[in-house]
Amino acid sequence: MRNKPTRDIKEPPIILIVDDEISIAETLAEFVMELGYTPLVAYNGQQALAQALERWPILVMTDLMMPLMNGAAFIQALRVEAKKRKKAPPPIILLSAVHNQTLADIHPDAIVPKPFDLDHLEQVVYRLLGEAS
Repeated sequence: MRNKPTRDIKEPPIILIVDDEISIAETLAEFVMELGYTPLVAYNGQQALAQALERWPILVMTDLMMPLMNGAAFIQALRVEAKKRKKAPPPIILLSAVHNQTLADIHPDAIVPKPFDLDHLEQVVYRLLGEAS
């Protein structure tokens, strides 16, 4: 058996998925992989913030209503960390079944209502990342 030459294989950019519903998080992780990105999954805002600080994502998809730290608190904390690190905060897609003024007050880059359509979500991801679909 011949040894294959080793080369640095760069990991695809990371998209952070934050949702306390495991089935939704898993569906989104598969979706992100199909788009050619690396999914990083968290099930609450605290876990998401810790993961984002370890591996800064190029995009975040987050639910609003979650235990321990909700989506609004997570988004605010992530933006504070971005400022501390002198980094641009990643674009944020808020995935929520709740439709009220609170969503607008958070100032996400996009709001995708639950239940979501993956074709629509794909268009939103590409728009926020400046890529052609």
